[in-house]
Amino acid sequence: MNLICGNTQIWKGSEITPLTSIVCTKIVSKILEKEGIPGAVASMIISDGSVGQAMSNDTDIELLSFTGSTKVGNRVNVNVAKRFGRSILELGGNAASIVTKNARLNVALDAITFASVGTTGQRCTTTRRIYVHEDIYDNFLLELKQRYSKIKIGNPFREDTLMGPLINQPAIDCYKNTILQIKSQYLSNYVKIEYGGNVLDNNCVEPTIVSCPPDFELAKHEAFVPIVYIMKYKNLEDAIDMNNNVEQGLGSSIFSDNLNEVSQWIGANGSDCGVVNVNTSTSGAEIGLAFGGNKSTGWGRHAGSDSWKQYMRRSSVAMNHSNEDKVELAQGVSFDNEENKDDTLITFDYRNTSNTIWSYH
Repeated sequence: MNLICGNTQIWKGSEITPLTSIVCTKIVSKILEKEGIPGAVASMIISDGSVGQAMSNDTDIELLSFTGSTKVGNRVNVNVAKRFGRSILELGGNAASIVTKNARLNVALDAITFASVGTTGQRCTTTRRIYVHEDIYDNFLLELKQRYSKIKIGNPFREDTLMGPLINQPAIDCYKNTILQIKSQYLSNYVKIEYGGNVLDNNCVEPTIVSCPPDFELAKHEAFVPIVYIMKYKNLEDAIDMNNNVEQGLGSSIFSDNLNEVSQWIGANGSDCGVVNVNTSTSGAEIGLAFGGNKSTGWGRHAGSDSWKQYMRRSSVAMNHSNEDKVELAQGVSFDNEENKDDTLITFDYRNTSNTIWSYH
């Protein structure tokens, strides 16, 4: 989007995925050079967070788009704001799915399974919370565990693998520590690991389902690993409140064929997220729609019909194209060379402004 709007670009990718950054930059450069545009228009830097910090403080960078954690995004936002720059932030996510009594269970189960374990839970749109109506909760949980038992874990280059390894040792440590915290809550908070909870070989882990009450604190915080929390609810209003009762506001989904429930979900008192899905997975994005979130997710938007406006400077241009040797002034003010009967040179002439062009770009 940045390049489409005619801007040059400096991209700092994640320091833990440098090869991905290099490949993407080579592809972009090749396309630009094919069109007679220097590849350096889209440049890349590989480094640690110190470069990102320098970029956030650089007055030559008018717009900084940041994707990452809420903690780092907060610092970026402050640095950019101090110099009156602009920022687009796409930060943490803690996506929830609501399953009502009027849901098609196979649709809900397939979508939620994929969204919970796809990319090993390492997506901002990963489903991390499931709210299921109490009347269908037991059956839904049983079916979900059966689907989890069929997930192929291991080499991501195999076509039948759904869940590959976590990216590095800190991710493994995060998984281990989160499981330990969950286990420490077993007796006092009615928390239970329903499936998984173990570390496997080659940076792989078991996808994990944890049943818990709606006020379980760990469920309100995003761990970038394949752990999903499942909870009961009695009425839709409660479920929507649970969906909204986290600091993040990126992705969300409801599964229901009841139009009243769907209308409530997508209405003003429904989901407070930037992406509000119905009968589909939270994981992934529809390219025709703006992608981004609300609250501590950062309010930024990518793709969609309006996102390009963020990458452009806006100017309001007034142009006088009249052939007359005078200019039309605001509020109809006119400086007339002929004296009027009040011996004043200022008159107020309320005329139209048909000779003035207003344009926005």
